[in-house]
Amino acid sequence: MKFLQRLGRSIMLPVAVLPVAAILAGIGYWIETASGDKNVVSIFLNAAGGALLNNMALLFAIGISIGMAKKSDGTSALAGLVSWLVVTTLLKPETVLLFTGVENVNEVDPAFLKVQNVFIGIICGLIGAYCYDHFKDTKLPDALSFFSGKRSVAIVTAGFSLVLAVVLFFVWPFVYTGLVLFGEWIVTLGPFGTGIYGFLNRMLIPVGLHHALNSVFWFDVAGINDLNNFLNATGTYGVTGQYMTGFFPVMMFGLPGAALAMYLTAKTTRKKLAYGILLGGAISSFFVGVTEPLEFAFMFLAPVLYLVHAVFTGISMAISQILPVRMGFGFSGGFIDLVLGWVNPMAQNPWLIPVMGVFWFFIYFGVFYFFIKRFNLKTPGREDDDILGEGTEFDTHSKDDAYNLTAVRFIDALGGKENITELDNCATRLRMEIADVSQVDDVALKRAGAAGTMKAGGHSVQVVYGLNVQFVKDAMERVMSGEVVLPTAEPDPGRPAAETATGTKTRTTITLRQPVAGTVVPLSAVPDPTFAEEIMGPGVAIEPSGSTVVAPADGTVGATFETSHAVALELDDGTELLIHVGIDTVQMKGDGFRTLVEKGARVTAGTPLLEFDLRKIAAAGHPAITPVIVLNNEDARIEFSE
Repeated sequence: MKFLQRLGRSIMLPVAVLPVAAILAGIGYWIETASGDKNVVSIFLNAAGGALLNNMALLFAIGISIGMAKKSDGTSALAGLVSWLVVTTLLKPETVLLFTGVENVNEVDPAFLKVQNVFIGIICGLIGAYCYDHFKDTKLPDALSFFSGKRSVAIVTAGFSLVLAVVLFFVWPFVYTGLVLFGEWIVTLGPFGTGIYGFLNRMLIPVGLHHALNSVFWFDVAGINDLNNFLNATGTYGVTGQYMTGFFPVMMFGLPGAALAMYLTAKTTRKKLAYGILLGGAISSFFVGVTEPLEFAFMFLAPVLYLVHAVFTGISMAISQILPVRMGFGFSGGFIDLVLGWVNPMAQNPWLIPVMGVFWFFIYFGVFYFFIKRFNLKTPGREDDDILGEGTEFDTHSKDDAYNLTAVRFIDALGGKENITELDNCATRLRMEIADVSQVDDVALKRAGAAGTMKAGGHSVQVVYGLNVQFVKDAMERVMSGEVVLPTAEPDPGRPAAETATGTKTRTTITLRQPVAGTVVPLSAVPDPTFAEEIMGPGVAIEPSGSTVVAPADGTVGATFETSHAVALELDDGTELLIHVGIDTVQMKGDGFRTLVEKGARVTAGTPLLEFDLRKIAAAGHPAITPVIVLNNEDARIEFSE
């Protein structure tokens, strides 16, 4: 399941190119229609759109290779490209002709005419990602050292792709036939089959696998290619678009109707808060067809409503096929794509879509309103707990450091940065691996601005935020790596600071072994306000003379860093400690540092944790001063034993 979820996320990268193609092709069709004939501008724009659409499978190979690789860079993208070129060149009809010995290319199995498709692109992308993850650190003998490391990735990828090409030479004709038969089976079911597709499309949204299903019908995996045929105007009028049309009425009108029902049924004291959540989701759904922010707002609060929504989507798809109406999109079934596709030669009676939309608006509104009232469903604004928190420290409406504030609160609600083992994002949600899922606070996440939380099983957790999720993810990475100054927040009313009778805070003394040889100095001496102003927490600093950081007390390694410049510990008394070697040394990307322990390892006082090279730090122009910070007790005071 984790693999499939990552795949669904990765598919969003190449799919994100489609709006560009839709805009180019849509404007081209508008100009062509207005002028009454093709002209230089319309031909130019249509060709530009086709440049993307006709190479979607190649984009999938590159995009999947980037998305599926851990800590990927351009090398993984190159690996995906190499795999694609090797496989498709070896399996193109002209090459297969030489393998099989047939005299005419027309006698080659027709499956090889369709080998340049998204399905093959995905496989090539997976090979590229695998080779990058497993061979980017390869060390070869000195005579071959030029090909060590990342230079070896493309070479190894080519080797894997040769094997894949041989396997596909025998297997692909059977796979292709199966895919075609599946597509033909859906087609033979007529409107009922289209309805099944629409229903399954929505039901797979929670696990992010709907993209895999879409590829069968929208792209050239099974010969349907509904999306590309519509945008390129190369399909069959009255047929092309049947696997997309039914989404428009639901996304543009149905879900906004559901949002209105949820708003009107919200508690009076919470209507204003529900309004912000629901309005943003409705606008996103109507204009660009991005429905997840709204769907996740009620998916887990009221799952019966989500089941109703999936059924309605299936019915809308079936009705749309029955009626003489066809429409397609470049990204999703929103207003922008409807306008761009209105004059597409494949568009049939597009005026019927708003008519159907009004019908679905009232259907969604009525059914949602009835279900919410009749069964007292806990939709936004009707929760038993006050989880929206306007006017508290969880109010994220401030424009100053908004994403940093949200990131800090998300990290805290997820159990702290040590509890987040993997962090990534797709179009609207954070996708994470969490060490201890029981520490995830769904209520706090929602207070911090999440539209919903999904625990997909095992250690996988997804947090739905919206279209700006990438900025939150980037902010979280900066916070967890210590590269950003953490914003302060109001103290939690449930955790007041301890005070003496005179009103001053008491300080808890934590006695530790000095973790690295050197001179102890106040934290205020650190040339970085994140540490000097105790924004990360109280502590002390050391001007090191040694080169090894050891554990200052018994405990567990809470986190290590890829750059090896710091280590976090959870001591046996519950103290969370960060030892950060140097200032801005993360920029050295591990050069001169070596981590000696693994995350989760049990250590005792004196256990070596990491090594560093003072000369390299100085040569890089960074201060070597090493802060030792208490992360979870703002009233702590560190004291080193003799």
